[in-house]
Amino acid sequence: MEVQHSDPTSAPLLAMHGIGKTFDGVRALRDVDLTIRAGEVHALIGENGAGKSTLMNIMSGVITDHHGTVLLAGQPVRFSSPQAAQKAGVATVFQELDLVPGLSVAHNMFLGHEPRRGALFVDNVTMHRRTQELLRRVGGRISPRTVVGSLRLGQQQAVAIAKALAAAEPKILILDEPTAALSVHEVELLFDIVRRLRTHGVGIVFISHRLEEVAQIADRVSILRDGQIVATLPASTPQAELVPLLTGRAAREMFPARGATGAPVRLRLTDFTYRLSRATPEWQEPEAINLTVREGEIVGLVGLLGAGRTELLQSIYGAAPSGRHSGLLEVDGRPAGSRSIRSAMVHGVGFVPDDRRGSGLVATRNVTENLVLADLKRLSSGGFVRRRRLIEAVRWAFTALGIKAASGTAAILSLSGGNQQKVVIGRALLRKPRLLLLDEPTRGVDVGAKADIYHLVRSLTATGLAVIVASSELPELAGWCDRLVVLRRGRVAAEVPPDTDPAVILSLASDDFSGALP
Repeated sequence: MEVQHSDPTSAPLLAMHGIGKTFDGVRALRDVDLTIRAGEVHALIGENGAGKSTLMNIMSGVITDHHGTVLLAGQPVRFSSPQAAQKAGVATVFQELDLVPGLSVAHNMFLGHEPRRGALFVDNVTMHRRTQELLRRVGGRISPRTVVGSLRLGQQQAVAIAKALAAAEPKILILDEPTAALSVHEVELLFDIVRRLRTHGVGIVFISHRLEEVAQIADRVSILRDGQIVATLPASTPQAELVPLLTGRAAREMFPARGATGAPVRLRLTDFTYRLSRATPEWQEPEAINLTVREGEIVGLVGLLGAGRTELLQSIYGAAPSGRHSGLLEVDGRPAGSRSIRSAMVHGVGFVPDDRRGSGLVATRNVTENLVLADLKRLSSGGFVRRRRLIEAVRWAFTALGIKAASGTAAILSLSGGNQQKVVIGRALLRKPRLLLLDEPTRGVDVGAKADIYHLVRSLTATGLAVIVASSELPELAGWCDRLVVLRRGRVAAEVPPDTDPAVILSLASDDFSGALP
């Protein structure tokens, strides 16, 4: 669908002038000017730590003590709380969705302000009717009675946006990394919602690390770097011009050179089958997979929602929820089994899951504890952790991955999403695996940090590390991998070079594929 751009001559709906904010002597924002027009999608991009979250929190009333002025519809405002901002018409949908999985859609939508019949009883009829109206507005075909935890992530995103509309009629809607965990199809559904809202004059702040999405959905893009807006440009500006403004490095430096071919086989799957999550009956017996990955090679897994990328990686690592798989799995020519995580770790297999908050981090532990959790045996002697080994391991992870944290004792949840992801990757790498399984490894990571991860992992392949990476970002796989394996319904549909036309790859991954390459 063609983007309908806002009127560039219209008065700003939201105007921020000279915004500044300092935390404990560290300047997070410096003299930031930003304007949002009615019916505009304004993308805000920048590396982790650039100040995006701070600016968003000022917009939404989370941070109240800041320098500068904020004008909403031409009137000066200084929000005392998120509730005050929401009441004034500024709503936010955070990356970590504010939903209760065990409640219905309707109860999530009106949690804390349910319509009443008298003083004691919830008016369920009115609540379901209003929920249906809000869902219809964002194009969501979901029953108000559906339990939120049973919905796909893209549907939960629609519910979160509808919930923001339920509290007040927003003039400004802030979307914080809304596509970070969505499939290609779910992203398009989200964009349909955004287009609907812009036709109603809502100004949308779209925070993202995915530059290709910015060009697809936004009107303008503002680039934050070191707490300052370094440029505001049309969203159609080529990525080759945006990347240097974001990172200080040329776009061609994003991806490292590819590795050598012809090395010994590190992983071999022979007649390997596994169970797909939430599989329909015809998916329960997928064709057996035969796959090899060589030392020093990075193999990318491509597939649409339900193709089985995550389940394949989990099965290799012995972490599949169903636990049901068969066939031969060999590492370095020896049967390795895939029945348990412990067995996989013994055979030198490391894994970075796609859900860092749900299965990648221990939220109650600090950065150091999360980094070394899987490597305590190597760092210990006589039953005690050796402090020198611990410090060396943590220092290596901080340096190699560029982890930004106040210290190793900082709470893991105090880090940005991108830095949390680096901690999860660092924990896998500290064990010096021979085979590394990466599931959406750069989700929520900024452009510069992505390049750091690409180069670090590629440098480790020079020592013989073999890598399988599943990603929803085709440009990432094309630039990083040595070859691509296309999955469709739990089976290998094709193996193609990384420079294959994306349209061909998507055709191979689709159920409508005719069986012949264009």
